[in-house]
Amino acid sequence: QVQLVESGGGLVQPGGSLRLSCAASGRIISMNAMGWYRQAPGKRRELVATITSDGSANYGDSVKGRFTISRDNAKNTVLLQMNSLKTEDTAIYFCNILIDWNDYWGRGTQVTVSS
Repeated sequence: QVQLVESGGGLVQPGGSLRLSCAASGRIISMNAMGWYRQAPGKRRELVATITSDGSANYGDSVKGRFTISRDNAKNTVLLQMNSLKTEDTAIYFCNILIDWNDYWGRGTQVTVSS
């Protein structure tokens, strides 16, 4: 059984930074695409960033230039560095990993950007 555990969320002031981490554990043969999504109250879940197994990254338009996704295959981990945070970045952030071609989601971590 595979589990994803996110960490790193919290409260930060506008302009600040946070780093999210998502670690996969369990029976894993291969890690394929990884990504982060977010859902704000009353809104649909949206793409934040994805990264392929060869390291190619893709970002949602609202976070380009501010967020950076990376992966550590040795640790089965995907990271999201978030800089220049804005109040509109407030949401629950979910990691998503394609493991052995099966889709897994974390439970989410709350990010709140407020003064």
